[in-house]
Amino acid sequence: MIRRAAVISSLLVASLLSGCMAKESEMLGADISGINHTSAAINRFTVNGAGGPNLGPYGGGGGFVCCGSIPRYWRPGLRAIVEWEKDPNPSPSVPLKRNKYGSIDPKNYKKHAANYTRHSATVEIPQYQKAGPITVHFLPCNQVRVTATVIKPGSPDYPYNYPREMEDTECPKPL
Repeated sequence: MIRRAAVISSLLVASLLSGCMAKESEMLGADISGINHTSAAINRFTVNGAGGPNLGPYGGGGGFVCCGSIPRYWRPGLRAIVEWEKDPNPSPSVPLKRNKYGSIDPKNYKKHAANYTRHSATVEIPQYQKAGPITVHFLPCNQVRVTATVIKPGSPDYPYNYPREMEDTECPKPL
């Protein structure tokens, strides 16, 4: 009887402990970066609500911001919502006025910022074998593409090898 109770209690403890073991998470934290292929500045952007770095004209790729979220395993229909603010004239011919402390004059800034545009797009994320950082490509004609792969831009297997500098007349074909 005592032996039977010991076996039952051992099985009970084992089953309780196995319930506490962590199972593989479906979602992974992922750094967010961007590559701006346009002459505009990307003042700010988000991917599914998680923020990315600001990007100068024809810039980006180096700065990562943590953290977005991406499924460990790709699945058909995987999409991302990208929202961004664009400064179409990041280098005005007449520089923004500054006070004696170097701060931009608020009225002058407000006039410049009135030309900023805001955009939003829902785009598919191409298939990946291993989840990696989330990279947003900002393209002419207010288009974006998103990847989430460990494969680096420039590699033959990278899904979006656009030229680093693209003119606004070079609108990529919609997917």
